[in-house]
Formats: sequence, C-alpha cells, structure tokens
Amino acid sequence: MSDSNHIPGSLPSQKDIFERLLAGETILPTDPQIGRLREEAFAVKELLIQMNNSTNPEEISEILSRILNKEIQDVTVFTPIYINYGKHINIGKNVFINFDCTFLALGGITIEDDVLIGPKVSLITENHPLNPQERKGLIGKPIHIKKNAWIGANATILPGVTIGKNAVIAAGAVVSKDVPDNTVVGGIPAKFIKAIQP
Repeated sequence: MSDSNHIPGSLPSQKDIFERLLAGETILPTDPQIGRLREEAFAVKELLIQMNNSTNPEEISEILSRILNKEIQDVTVFTPIYINYGKHINIGKNVFINFDCTFLALGGITIEDDVLIGPKVSLITENHPLNPQERKGLIGKPIHIKKNAWIGANATILPGVTIGKNAVIAAGAVVSKDVPDNTVVGGIPAKFIKAIQP
C-alpha cells in the first residue's frame, strides 16, 4: 500500500515531531520539523501572557485549558506559570500549583489528583545528549506525579522521574530518580529521608 503523498525518490513523511519527542526519540537541530517547536512555544507564550496577567480565577482556568488543549477541573494556579508546550500536560482534579512554576513539557507531564506543587517548582522533561556532536539535540522523558504527592518550594524534577503516591519532595530538592509511594526525599541529588504512614 503506497503513501498517496509520497514523492518517488524521497523519504516517507516523518511522524509529527511532538509525537517523536513523546516517544523518546532524539531530535537534532537539522530535523525538518524543528521550527515547529519554536512556533508552538511562541503560540503558548501569547496565551501565557494573558493568563499570567489575569486576576480572574475562572479566566486563568479557561486559558490553561486552552494551553493544555483539554478541560481541567478544580485546578488552582497562582500565576505566573511558565510552559513551553501544553498539549503533553495532563492535570487531574483538585490540583494546586503555586507561584512561579516552570513546566518544560515536550517529554510529557502527568499530574494526578490532589497534588500540591509549591512555588518555583520546575518540572523538566527535556534533556540534551551527552555526545558533544549531538549536544544541541533534544530528548524527552516523561514526568509522572502520582495522587496526593506534595512537591516543596523550589524543587526540580528531572526527566523520566515518577513521584509516588503521597510522596513528599522537600523544598530545594533535585529529583533525578523515581520516588516510592509514601516517602519523603530531599537534598541534591534527592535521597530517602523517611517513610510516611499512609
């Protein structure tokens, strides 16, 4: 079966760059779709300017739903918030996001119900290859924050990390590995501090 858009002698059309990032593919600066990353980021920035300057909680929720391209329910955001790509973010119900958070979301962010996110938290799903020749490339790995977790002020969650149910991330922690359910971690890099009785 042939691709009706395929030109003889050319490569078949590539999958969408955002799908490829979500799938963990390394995207190099020479990628033919690379310009779309900038276009989408600036389209989101335009909405963020409106949202971050609003004092109306309903308007903030409505604009955030547009950025995420899906309805949100009972999500409270104290603006400003910074997002580069919203369509890979899924936010559950009854989530609280405090001032000045940054979500670099090309690799995918899932925030389950009842999560608390403190001020100046960074959720970073994007990384660069270690190989110097490919350093300007981009790799996405998802972040998953499970139900009722609490991310303390100024914590950074790095690509590929899952935060367990009821877990607490201490303020200022840098989390580079998965955090089990019902535990407290802290420090740089974040290490186990204690267990929580669920």
